[in-house]
Amino acid sequence: MSSHTGEVEPMPGYLDLITRASTVMLGAWRDCSTCGLELSKRTLLDNAYITLTEIALFFFCAFLWTQIRRGLTESLFKPLAQRWRLLPKDAAKMPESAWKLVFYTMSWSYSTYLLFFTSYSFFHDPPSVFYNWKSGMSVPTDIAIAYLIQGSFYGHSIYATVYMDAWRKDSAVMVVHHIITLALISFSYAFRYHNVGILVLFLHDINDIQLEFTKLNVYLKSRGGGYYLLNDVLSNMGSVSFSITWFWFRLYWFPLKVLYATCVSSLQLVPSIPFYFFFNALLLALLLMNIYWFLFIVVFVVKVLKLKEVNDVREYEDEDGSRAAADLLKNQEAENNDDGAGHHISAPGKHVQNGINKEKHL
Repeated sequence: MSSHTGEVEPMPGYLDLITRASTVMLGAWRDCSTCGLELSKRTLLDNAYITLTEIALFFFCAFLWTQIRRGLTESLFKPLAQRWRLLPKDAAKMPESAWKLVFYTMSWSYSTYLLFFTSYSFFHDPPSVFYNWKSGMSVPTDIAIAYLIQGSFYGHSIYATVYMDAWRKDSAVMVVHHIITLALISFSYAFRYHNVGILVLFLHDINDIQLEFTKLNVYLKSRGGGYYLLNDVLSNMGSVSFSITWFWFRLYWFPLKVLYATCVSSLQLVPSIPFYFFFNALLLALLLMNIYWFLFIVVFVVKVLKLKEVNDVREYEDEDGSRAAADLLKNQEAENNDDGAGHHISAPGKHVQNGINKEKHL
C-alpha cells in the first residue's frame, strides 16, 4: 500500500519530465530481471479485477449508444438539417457532429464535476491518484459510472468510425486512437488505475466539444444559400479556442500532470506497481497521436489566417458534393432574385465564391 506526506508536489517542466521519467524508467527496466511474458501473465491473473457483469454492461451500453445515436439522427438531427436547409454535403455530416457534441458535453461535464466539485484532488495533486493504492481495491460508484459511460462509448465509436461517420484522412488513426483509448479504459479499470483515467478523460474531452461546436457553426453559416455572420464568428472563435486548449490540455497538462505521475510518482508511491511499462507505453502512444493531430491543427490555423475560411484539412476532395452545393446555391440565388429581396444577409461575392469552390468544408 502506498503512503504520502500530504504536501502537493509542484508541477514539473518539460525538461524535468523528460530527465526524471527517462531515469526512473531506465532504472526500472534494469532492475526488472524477471520481466517477460511469464511475469506478465502472472501479474495479469493476480491483479486484474473485472466481472462478467461489468463486461456484459459494457457491450449492452455500447449497443445502446449506437441505437440512441440512430434514433436521434433520424428523429432530430436529420429533420433539423432539412429545416435549416443545409448544403447537401453539410447535411450529411451534421448528425455526426451534433451527436458527438451532445455526448462529449455530457461526459466532460461529469468529469469536471468529479475533479472539481467532490473531494478528489487528482487535478491539483496528480500523484494523489496513487495514494493508498492497492490491488483489487473497490472503485467508487461515481467513478465506475464514468468508466462505464466512457468505455462503452469508445466501444461504440470503433464501430461508428468505420460504418457511420464520414471517412477522413485520419480515420484509420482515429480507429487506432479509439482502440488504444478503450484498452486504457478497460485495463486501467481492471488494475484499479481508475483515478488516473478520470484525469486523462477530463484533459481530452474538452477538445471534442470545441471541435464539434466549430463544425456545426461552419455547417450553419451557409444554410439556405444565405450567409450568417453569427455562425461565421462562432466558428472562428471555436477554432481559435480549440487550437489553444488542444495545446494547453493535451500537450501541456497531459504530459506534465499525467505522464509525470504515471512514470515517476507511481514507482515512488507503489514500488511494485503492476504493468508499469504497459500503461506508460499506451499513454505515450496517446501523446504521440496528440502531437500528430496538432500538426493538422497548425496547418488548419495557417489556412484560416490566409483564407479567412474554416476548413477541415482531414477531409478528402469531394467533387460531387461540391458540385451539388454549387448547384443548390445557384438555384436558391435564382429563386431569391425572382422573389425580390430575401430575408438572409448576403455574403460578399468573393466570400460566397470561396464557399462554393472549397471542397474541404468541415
